Amino acid sequence: MATRLVLNELAQAYQQQSSSPVAIESVGGVDAAKRVQAGEYFDFVVLAADAIDKLIVAGRVVDGSRVDLVNSGVAVAVKAGAPQPDISSEEALKRAVLAAPTVGYSTGPSGVALVKQFERWGIAAQLEGRLVQAPPGVPVGSLVARGDVALGFQQLSELLPLEGITIVGPLPAAMQINTIFSAGICAASAQPEAVRSLLAFMASPATAEAKRRHGMEAA
Repeated sequence: MATRLVLNELAQAYQQQSSSPVAIESVGGVDAAKRVQAGEYFDFVVLAADAIDKLIVAGRVVDGSRVDLVNSGVAVAVKAGAPQPDISSEEALKRAVLAAPTVGYSTGPSGVALVKQFERWGIAAQLEGRLVQAPPGVPVGSLVARGDVALGFQQLSELLPLEGITIVGPLPAAMQINTIFSAGICAASAQPEAVRSLLAFMASPATAEAKRRHGMEAA
């Protein structure tokens, strides 16, 4: 879901210059990987790089077809109008997490990394009962906007378009969780060369500005 808006924009740009129709279905990464693994027909899939690599090993994505598209970082959000905690350093962020009545995170790779960070800090036990994992495909920011979560962590690209929240800022540089999202050609595709052309465009320098507008950097 982190790449939903930027992929839609890039697909439209490609269609305008090539006249080739592109249809993208955006779902949670866990669901997307399961559907490709199950053999459902898609021409290409976009997931975290390590998930693409697993599908290559499984024979569901063509070996050698992986194309890195964007580098995506995690940001912190609170409900609009709520006090904004200090997250300027790792220690400050740790204090903010411990002070929050509820902490939201995603099912994606950044959520997994965040939970591991809490374990490294030694605060996992203190957070028991306060961690809220958003269901697949549901933005953490929407839980923050509803007041279900006091402090939300998710890819900046997923927080930017949401109303009802304030983005406090990115994670401190020393502990930023960066995810490379990559595309791969599905082994089931009947038009791999057409897909290669699309992915080459999506990875080209011409798309860098669109990626930045959506809170990401070109990979």
